[in-house]
Amino acid sequence: MQQPGRRDWKVDMNDTLNVDPAELKKFDELASRWWDPEGESKPLHRMNPVRLAYLQDRVNLAGKRCLDIGCGGGLLTEAMARAGADVTGIDLATAPLSVARMHLEESGLHSIRYIDTSAEALAESEPASFDVITCMEVLEHVPDPAQLVAACRRLAKPGAQVFFSTINRNPKAFLLAIVAAEYILGLLPRGTHEYARLIKPSELNRWSLTAGLQFRDLTGLHFNPLNDSFSLTDNVDVNYLIHFAAPE
Repeated sequence: MQQPGRRDWKVDMNDTLNVDPAELKKFDELASRWWDPEGESKPLHRMNPVRLAYLQDRVNLAGKRCLDIGCGGGLLTEAMARAGADVTGIDLATAPLSVARMHLEESGLHSIRYIDTSAEALAESEPASFDVITCMEVLEHVPDPAQLVAACRRLAKPGAQVFFSTINRNPKAFLLAIVAAEYILGLLPRGTHEYARLIKPSELNRWSLTAGLQFRDLTGLHFNPLNDSFSLTDNVDVNYLIHFAAPE
């Protein structure tokens, strides 16, 4: 568990596919337990209502065409659909996406479509198509996060709202998000996160501004192990949510 500085992660399997097979394998292995609120995805279940509330405080999801990038098993995708949105969920991890489709049959929601594709590929086929774009806990798992941010900009309609969430990169984040969460408390499987891939808000802000997005808000996401819950905070030292908008 060393603390290297962030380095540029290049795609070594395909210059056009912004994906790390080892990262996909991690999520494929968790797929069957994605909807278990007490399983390995427990933090996502605890986090999901807080993330949804953050979105709803900033945009009325009802009637909006939304895109959930890296949707996994569909936790946030289904939550946005229940709020009245027409949602597309995309992921390159096939096992979680299969779970999302199966759970969709149980939930009875009809305003969701799931696609096995990347954001970059979807930006080629459906540019400027979405009112709201979410990319939650994804950027720290791809080889080139700036490329993914740029794809989000191409997918956004004029005036669209774009939301990211990820983990800061500093000693405190290393201790809490990796050492404590993965190795001491066991909240996440060991190896879920790599310190070098964590992202400072300043880096994400720079990539987003370069892509043509406009900054709107930066808010921290705090986990309290005493009551096993997440809440929003002004402190962005560890987990954080960041909101951008596409120009009108």
